[in-house]
Amino acid sequence: MISYVTLGTNDLDRAAKFYDHVLAVVGAKRGLASDRFISWAGSSGAPMLMAMKPHDGNAATVGNGVMVALAAESPEQVKAIYDAAIAAGGTDEGEPGERGPGIYAGYFRDMDGNKLNAIHFGSHFGS
Repeated sequence: MISYVTLGTNDLDRAAKFYDHVLAVVGAKRGLASDRFISWAGSSGAPMLMAMKPHDGNAATVGNGVMVALAAESPEQVKAIYDAAIAAGGTDEGEPGERGPGIYAGYFRDMDGNKLNAIHFGSHFGS
């Protein structure tokens, strides 16, 4: 259903280093790229995450209430993604932990202030 999600950045090189580090935990690799954007995907045809300079030339800003959730295969991978984000310069928005029956998540922001989380839905959700 989702082809890609774009997160604005004011520093594409810095964003590239951050997302290379974080998305490697889930096996994502760089895909399409230009001087304005870089994309990452886990496999051919899978949804992509893109870091992009805004098309209108204005500064990238954070959308209030906007968040991208990265799918994790286990609670351990949630922690690994969160730890990678913090190690790469991200900031804590909620340490990994149980968020409800069968839901395990950790929240962080990239250096541009975009909010993300790593999440694992357990057996309650068919995974």
